[in-house]
Amino acid sequence: MNSVQNKEKMQRNILDLALDFLAIGLDPQKCTIFKQSDVSEHTELAWIFDTITPMPYLERSHAYKDAITNGREITVGLFNYPMLMAADILLYDVDIVPVGQDQKQHVEYARDTAEKFNRVFNADIFKLPDVKIMPEVAVVPGTDGRKMSKSYGNTIPLFASDEEIEKAVMSIVTDSSGERPENVYAIHRLFKSESELASLYDENKGKYKILKEALISDLKAFIGPLREKRAQLEQDTEYVLDILKEGGKRAKQKAEKKMEAVREAIGVKLY
Repeated sequence: MNSVQNKEKMQRNILDLALDFLAIGLDPQKCTIFKQSDVSEHTELAWIFDTITPMPYLERSHAYKDAITNGREITVGLFNYPMLMAADILLYDVDIVPVGQDQKQHVEYARDTAEKFNRVFNADIFKLPDVKIMPEVAVVPGTDGRKMSKSYGNTIPLFASDEEIEKAVMSIVTDSSGERPENVYAIHRLFKSESELASLYDENKGKYKILKEALISDLKAFIGPLREKRAQLEQDTEYVLDILKEGGKRAKQKAEKKMEAVREAIGVKLY
């Protein structure tokens, strides 16, 4: 809601994200996929964390500093977003949080907040989660060599059409001074190992068009089945919504149990 204040767009975003998760293979029988707003304990715990968090500590947030640098309006929601994310993590007693390199700070905020809450209220309530960053995808490269980001306009959509894949790959920025187009190779490495790519790039030194076409072929092979599965799921939105409803129920049961312990620890539970 820091960036979307439009009912129809918000509804579409929620459904799209659920479709994305299911299309890439998350199994609702093994994963709890739910809508955050179905579990009010997230915002309750975030507020409690707000009361023990100094403002200068939140001013160190990368997202906050980036917004300041780019002259964006700073809402309270954006400013204290790290505490909402800390609540998202700590409510469920997680051991490991898999993230990209740019999200590592959020897990550090969660660890600091868990430690401070336990110390301030002299209660062993929250686990200190560990971060897990897979080195091969710590930072996903974009078509211009920078970190892939929608705000940079340098993405290859996960469910792109064949035409979109071709257009995106052919737009990848290359350096004519080298034998290997590094930006092309960096993306290609997400789909094949160095040993698999070695002969292709050795045999086609300086032949950027051939190498881009090879990347296009591998991207189509990877994205095509995902795109087809997503299209199938989109024909049965009731099924997708039922998954969100059931996931919300499961998540709320666990969150309620944790919040009972939190309320006891802070002294607001009298009956």
